Amino acid sequence: MYLPLKRAADLLFALILGLVLLPLLLVVAIAIRLESPGPAIFRQVRMGRGGTPFTIYKFRSMVADAPKLGPELTERNDPRITRLGRLLRRTSVDEFPQLWNILKGDMSFIGPRPEVPSIVASDWSEDDRARVLSVRPGLTGWAQIHGRDDVSIPDKLRYDREYAERVSLGLDCTILWRTPWILVTGKGIK
Repeated sequence: MYLPLKRAADLLFALILGLVLLPLLLVVAIAIRLESPGPAIFRQVRMGRGGTPFTIYKFRSMVADAPKLGPELTERNDPRITRLGRLLRRTSVDEFPQLWNILKGDMSFIGPRPEVPSIVASDWSEDDRARVLSVRPGLTGWAQIHGRDDVSIPDKLRYDREYAERVSLGLDCTILWRTPWILVTGKGIK
């Protein structure tokens, strides 16, 4: 009963937030284009519920050809991150285009962060894939409130499994309650 209500709330809040934030989204997109050449929106394939790949949308926070210049995972003080990109990441504004992913049904506001297929294929067991990919990925989640980028891949997976096994209104409320503090403090951001 909870999951259909959660989906309805996701749709309602994503639509409202998208409309309210539209002017900010346009300003950010223009600022990204003014700072460095390339598209304002970064697209990447991630793994969704049931192991279905989908395209995630984010504001571009790195130079346009970043994938050609370094590793897939971002490192602390990564030189590929632009000046504006650092601010966008610190405030999580780079994640705002994922409201579109929520509206499309690829994501929820709360759930495990969607992972890139190469990590799911190489670092996750079959049981991990079955458990974590049984729920819709989220904009924020259990691993994010435990350290965001400072959480190792194995620990992130452990938190994501724990979330998938315990998903409930209470757990989602805890994550929702703690997320603003993480955003304000910038804890765990690369």
